[in-house]
Amino acid sequence: MKIVVIDGQGGRLGCLLVEAARARLPQAQIYAIGTNTAATAAMLKSGASFGATGENPVVRNVMDADGVLGPVGILVANAILGEVTPAMAEAVGSCQAKKFLVPMNSCGVLVAGVEELPLPAYVSKAVDSLAAELKK
Repeated sequence: MKIVVIDGQGGRLGCLLVEAARARLPQAQIYAIGTNTAATAAMLKSGASFGATGENPVVRNVMDADGVLGPVGILVANAILGEVTPAMAEAVGSCQAKKFLVPMNSCGVLVAGVEELPLPAYVSKAVDSLAAELKK
């Protein structure tokens, strides 16, 4: 099973997602795709199976993913301080995989009805949802 984790900036959220996915789904191939090298390196140190950086790795790797994890901003062109290109957002949004996204205020998107939780709680919910979906 192929899980793609996408993150930018320093990769903090990506690290938490990689660690939680690795603990919950140890057999999974986890692809850490950073919008910059710092995020990719951090996610690789957290236990990702593979890593790559930039627009083309995002576009290519979401095409055959079983699940995508990341901040909600990966669906928004120019989010994460401009690190998400329009091509990245389109690729993530139109890929066949289910997306398990964490709401982040820094992405400029507020999802109505989503309660304010600490980041680790969002990570746990996202990975639990991913694991339940993959077991179907």
